[in-house]
Amino acid sequence: MNSSNLDLIFCSGNKHKTFEMQSLMPPWLQVKSMQEIGFNEEIIEDGSTFVDNALIKARHVGRKIGLPVFSDDSGLVVEALNGDPGIYSARYAGPNASSAENVRKLLAVLHGESNRLAYFICVIVLIYNGKELVFEGRVHGEIAHEVAGVGGFGYDPVFVPFGYEKTFAELDSAVKNNISHRAIAVRKMVQWLESNLL
Repeated sequence: MNSSNLDLIFCSGNKHKTFEMQSLMPPWLQVKSMQEIGFNEEIIEDGSTFVDNALIKARHVGRKIGLPVFSDDSGLVVEALNGDPGIYSARYAGPNASSAENVRKLLAVLHGESNRLAYFICVIVLIYNGKELVFEGRVHGEIAHEVAGVGGFGYDPVFVPFGYEKTFAELDSAVKNNISHRAIAVRKMVQWLESNLL
């Protein structure tokens, strides 16, 4: 794949996610945001699972632009909350909630709860040459009792991955980019592309 580059359109309006995706890709794989190609339509994610929502985004953009696209849907799954916030992770505290508000609600709901087990999940859907492929990554850990760190985004300041004593927001970005749910899913997608495009 080093002989030619592949452009992939990332179906997300989230700048943090786009930057993280770009940092996870090998040099031959160029990730472009929807804004870069002038696509500004709002996409309604009304699926009932992470896979549903990722498919909705990828199919919508793919049909419109006719180029290779990929999307992700990701979130935090907390055992003591029966899987919440789950697919509603980005709007846990309300439709227009900030990350800080979502984190505050999570900590409040878990106040006094001894079971802090949780995992981040990322589902990536790639649409390439008419094929729809699904790749999944998970990272397990626990929810901290208070916010720590200034890196990352979303629930990173309260998620401590197993094997570490720091939250995602405290870990060096190189470490996070090696162990995160998004990194795992991206590696699976890149491996598929390398195997099928050589």
